[in-house]
Amino acid sequence: MFNKKILGAFATAAYIGASTLFPAVAQADSKTVKITAIVEHPALDAVRKGVKDVLGENGYKVGENLNWEFQSAQGDVGIAGQIAKKFVGENPDVIVAIATPSAQAAVASARGTIPIVFSAVTDPVAAKLVKSWKASGGSVTGVSDMLPLEKHLQLITDALPNAKTIGVPYNPGETNAVVLVENFKKIAESKGINVVTASAPSSGDVLMAVRSLVGKVDAIYVTTDNTIVSAFESVVKVGIDAQIPVFAGDTGSVERGAAAALGFDYYDIGRQTGQVVLDVLNGKTAGDIDVQGVEKTNLHINLGTAKQMGLTFDEQMVKKAAKVVE
Repeated sequence: MFNKKILGAFATAAYIGASTLFPAVAQADSKTVKITAIVEHPALDAVRKGVKDVLGENGYKVGENLNWEFQSAQGDVGIAGQIAKKFVGENPDVIVAIATPSAQAAVASARGTIPIVFSAVTDPVAAKLVKSWKASGGSVTGVSDMLPLEKHLQLITDALPNAKTIGVPYNPGETNAVVLVENFKKIAESKGINVVTASAPSSGDVLMAVRSLVGKVDAIYVTTDNTIVSAFESVVKVGIDAQIPVFAGDTGSVERGAAAALGFDYYDIGRQTGQVVLDVLNGKTAGDIDVQGVEKTNLHINLGTAKQMGLTFDEQMVKKAAKVVE
């Protein structure tokens, strides 16, 4: 029989040799990220995927060293508050809050005790999430999707040179929606174009609200209002039935039937948000990170639904489009 001491020596030598030849791969410490969104729709879903992908690419793998939980408030502000309280009680490393109502709920519940990274929030200062777009201390930062409203108006008037009145359905209870509508009104009125609004406090109110615009407007414009976007098919139906072209603030709505949209890629916004989350997980203080905006936009058009709405794009506009849906 072999001497046990000799076997032990061989085993130790083999382990040391293997460790030298095959050094251990550094693993990120286990972290917990809770993610909440006011509602599920393609744009916000893309944000969530972008965050998750960036974390995964940087060593945080779900089921290995990343505890990841997502909950949707299904468009209900009250549920958003309940989710926020639950998440805060579980004391995660970071809470990611997608869209203004969920971000407001998370910040109110955390009260500075947990880092909050928001995403797809139009005006974080007006929403009272942060004091300034610049790093202002505290535990909150994120990525804004403030829309290029002047470019959106230009898109509509380029497609419809004779448009005099634009209809905008919106949820008056959603801070980002109110900010966008007020700013869009100012810009449009400075160009001599009238804006007519229609109130839709919930997704179930969207169809009726949009129908109220028929006979009053030359075009319908939908911002990144989560309530309206969650029921976007209702807007498209009215646009087709009444022959009123529908324009959108997010490109994801084009495949759902908008005639055209000039917007951000929300997956890219998610990746940008994911990088902020990564910085926080790796030790940065959220309040020391500036709130970020997005500048790059893409034009998407839908030739099929545009035609159904009585609109034909000129060849030059089609050539400008980054994506054309037939």
